[in-house]
Amino acid sequence: MDMAMMRLRREDPRVVGSFRLHRRLGAGGMGVVYLGSDRRGQRVALKVIRPDLAEDQEFRSRFAREVSAARRIRGGCTARLVAADLDADRPWFATQYVPGPSLHDRVNEEGPLPAAEVASVGAALSEGLVAVHEAGVVHRDLKPSNILLSPKGPRIIDFGIAWATGASTLTHVGTAVGSPGFLAPEQVRGAAVTPATDVFSLGATLAYAATADSPFGHGSSEVMLYRVVHEEAQLHGVPDALAPLVRACLAKDPEERPSTLQLSMRLKEIAAREAQGLIDSRPPAHRPRGHEPATDGLTERYTEREAVRGRLGTAPDGPGPRPGPGRTGGAGSARTGGASGRTGPSGRTGSTRPPRPRDPSREPSRGASRTGGRPAPGTRTKSRLRPANPRLLRQRLIVFVVVTLIVALGIAAAQQL
Repeated sequence: MDMAMMRLRREDPRVVGSFRLHRRLGAGGMGVVYLGSDRRGQRVALKVIRPDLAEDQEFRSRFAREVSAARRIRGGCTARLVAADLDADRPWFATQYVPGPSLHDRVNEEGPLPAAEVASVGAALSEGLVAVHEAGVVHRDLKPSNILLSPKGPRIIDFGIAWATGASTLTHVGTAVGSPGFLAPEQVRGAAVTPATDVFSLGATLAYAATADSPFGHGSSEVMLYRVVHEEAQLHGVPDALAPLVRACLAKDPEERPSTLQLSMRLKEIAAREAQGLIDSRPPAHRPRGHEPATDGLTERYTEREAVRGRLGTAPDGPGPRPGPGRTGGAGSARTGGASGRTGPSGRTGSTRPPRPRDPSREPSRGASRTGGRPAPGTRTKSRLRPANPRLLRQRLIVFVVVTLIVALGIAAAQQL
C-alpha cells in the first residue's frame, strides 16, 4: 500500500461516520485509505472497503478480522484503533494516523539503511510483534510497505489478512494470501501459521532494508514462491553483524527460527554496538578556544594541580628536575604561561632554557622581558615596566621624611652648641 498523499477523487466520499476526509493515503486489495480528522482535529487513517467487495461475504469477513485484530493488540508498535463500522453499506474503520514514509519508500528513495538503523528498526518491530502474538494474532503479511517509519519509531499497519494463531493461509485451494518474497514456506504450502511465520517475514524485511533488494530475487509469483520453499536466501550485502541473525530468521523450519523476544533482545545489542562503533570511528570535533566541554570538579582539580606542578618543574608523580634545554618538559612546558613556554608581550615564545635565579638587588630596576632573558646594555626593551607597589612607595616615603627630620634636628642641635 502506497502511503503517499493524493487529492480526493470525484468518486471519493467527503465524510465517513464522524470523520471528514482530506486526502487519499493509498489503495490496497481491500479498499482505499484516506486521511481524515474528527471534530477535535485528531487525524486518522480511515480504510473504506471497495464498493464491488462490499457485497462479498468473504471480504467482509476479512475486514472484520482486521478490525478484531486491531482491537485486541496492545502496544506502541501498531496504529491504535479509533473507530469502526462493520455494518455500513461500505464497512470502514479508522486508526491513529502515523506520519512518515513506509520502509519500502524510504529504501527505494535513499538506498539501504546503515546496519545500526536496520538493527534498531528490527528491534522495535520484534518488540511490537511480541504484543501482536500475545493477542493471539499473526500478521501474515509483514513486508516493507506495511511498516511506517514514524518520528516515534516504526509502526506495523494493515492487518487485513491477519488471523488467529494456527489458521491456514489459503483462501482458495492452492492460492496463498500475502506478498511473494516475504511469505514463509509454511504459508506457501498451506500449513498452519504461527508466530514464527512473522519472524520469517521480518527476516526478509530486514534483508531488504539492508540491501534494497529481496533476499529471494525477482520474478513471477510462482518463481518467487518456489524459491521461498526450496532455495536459500541470498544475503550478499547484508552487514556481517546482522547476517547470521537474518539467516536464522529465514530458516525453512519454523522451529529453527528465533522467537520474537529473542530477536528483540539480540537486535538491541547489535544496534547499540553498531552505534558505538560509528561514534568511535568519528574524528574528534574541533572546538575553538573558550568552548571546551565542561568537566566535573575532580577533573578540574586534577588539571589545576598538574599545571602548578608544571610551573614548579615537578613531575606529575613527585618532585623532579626541570626539563633541560631542547627537551619537552612536564605539564607546564607545553602550556602557554608555563615555566619554559611563556609568551612575552612581543608575541614571541621565549627560550626553552630555565630562567636565571632572581637577584633581589636588581629586582626593582630590572628591565628584562617576561621571557626570562635580560636586555643587552644600550638597547631598549619592548616589555612594559612593572607597575610600582603603592604600599611600598608609601613606606619608603615615610622613612625618607622621618630620616630627613632626624637629620635636620641633629644639624640644628649641633649649631646651637
